[in-house]
Amino acid sequence: MTDAKDSAFPGAQEMLNMGEQFTRQFFEFMGKQAASLPKGVPQAFVPDADAMSALQQEFAQRHAQLWSHMLKGDSRGTEPVVPAPAGDRRFSSDAWADSPVYDYLRQAYLLNAEYLSRAASDVPMEDGRMKARLQFLTRQFVDAMSPSNFAATNPEFIQAALETKGQSITDGIQNLLKDLEKGRISMTDDEAFEVGRNLATTPGAVIYENELMQLVQYAPLTDKVHQTPLLIVPPCINKFYIMDLQAHNSLVRFIVEQGFTVFLVSWKNPKETEAGASWDEYLDKGPLTALDIVRRVTRVKQPHVLGFCVGGTLLTSALAVARARGETPVASLSLMTTLLDFSDAGEIGCLVDEAMVAAREATIGKGGLLPGQELANVFSALRANDLVWQYVVGNYLKGGKPAAFDLLYWNSDSTNLPGPFLAWYLRNMYLENNLRVPGRLRMLGQKVDLGKVDMPAYLMAAREDHIVPWHSAYLARNLLGGETRFVLGASGHIAGAINPASKNRRSYWVSDAECAAAEDWLETAEERPGSWWLDWMEWLKPRAGKMVAARGRLGSKDFEAIEPAPGRYVKERAS
Repeated sequence: MTDAKDSAFPGAQEMLNMGEQFTRQFFEFMGKQAASLPKGVPQAFVPDADAMSALQQEFAQRHAQLWSHMLKGDSRGTEPVVPAPAGDRRFSSDAWADSPVYDYLRQAYLLNAEYLSRAASDVPMEDGRMKARLQFLTRQFVDAMSPSNFAATNPEFIQAALETKGQSITDGIQNLLKDLEKGRISMTDDEAFEVGRNLATTPGAVIYENELMQLVQYAPLTDKVHQTPLLIVPPCINKFYIMDLQAHNSLVRFIVEQGFTVFLVSWKNPKETEAGASWDEYLDKGPLTALDIVRRVTRVKQPHVLGFCVGGTLLTSALAVARARGETPVASLSLMTTLLDFSDAGEIGCLVDEAMVAAREATIGKGGLLPGQELANVFSALRANDLVWQYVVGNYLKGGKPAAFDLLYWNSDSTNLPGPFLAWYLRNMYLENNLRVPGRLRMLGQKVDLGKVDMPAYLMAAREDHIVPWHSAYLARNLLGGETRFVLGASGHIAGAINPASKNRRSYWVSDAECAAAEDWLETAEERPGSWWLDWMEWLKPRAGKMVAARGRLGSKDFEAIEPAPGRYVKERAS
């Protein structure tokens, strides 16, 4: 084989050595960071010498194979030695394969990226949280160093510049300047959407509001409705209209069309006046107040309830408080991608440690706001290639404009969080995992026990969810006191949950088996095509009482309509 050092190909040896050099530097850096950690942790950053040597030899051989393949000449039309992972669109353009230089560059990068990822994965560490953080940091570096992210190493940048006679460069600079002024990367055409005009358009009215939430009641779309209403509690870390985007993909409209009287909590985007709000205040002025009003308006003592993500954690906590008070608050509980046991809290969990939580407690724990954009940046970093670098390349390098996409508009519509609420949530859920322990947490003066939340429960998780791992969502079956049905949807945290029945795409898994372990349950599960929404309706409708004439009036004498849905709160932007 021709030695890379003797080749005329520029940078070959540097690319060949990149993986080994960075790995050494990376672990040296992590070792220095570990010096401030408890005794015994620093040595955990040192990889096993034999395993690392074998890994280096394997990748040296693969680099040699790649180099030999490239020296044979024109590789167009042949299968790459190092194919891109499934779903990776960074190198899908023909421009990467048309040039042997760029073809080698992308394959060498992919090889080094795999090497670094495996090196981080193979480090022997007893602390699972620290290992997950190491893998997260490695992925951030690997994603950022992709040749597709830089003008000098991206042939699509050069191609676009030639085709537009340099206009793409000018447009890219203008896009960058506009985004710098806006304070975030543009992911969609912001002017294409407006909440209340073509998003969150299901008809209804706000019938109550306090300093933390508005309660929306939706107008019936059927002549008759189920006697038992449904209250929806969405997450407070983003806007509720992910559940009511447009008519064809609105979960809210779907439920109303199924003959349910639907109420929904619309959380306020907190400002300085709400900066001192605590977890207890969110429970009291959110789900518990909403439940009281739903009962008074409909005169039904036990509504159904649905919680999504953090909204599900809040809702279940509120029900635990009600049960501790001796109340039987609801007829059934449905949870979408919700954590109650945080022992494996996904990729967010690896970022939460004692130092981080203590810092938040010291800065905003007694009062203050976590800016919405900071929270949005964290979620974007979890999928940097899809939510960061794709738009850096498209907007700035190629001078393009992102397409109009309702989901990404919602994703960019960030919300602030009150510091006391956030600090309590991070410590008691992500860091100490206290909610699962009966009696350990006191909320609104009550010791809570999830085992007393004993109404029938429908639990939905998503198989590719990186925010709420489905194995962890499954653990709720071991905590709640009533009968449960668990359903596993395809795709991720949002696409798995918001899977419109009108399109009936993807699939879901169901099983009646009562297994303690998630994997045991999955072995018994049957995969069904289409949306899990239909399965949920089959479960919910028999519990929803008889059909009665739909009421034409929204609210009641005590709770008159304040303004049309979706209300003011959801339209407020994070400052």
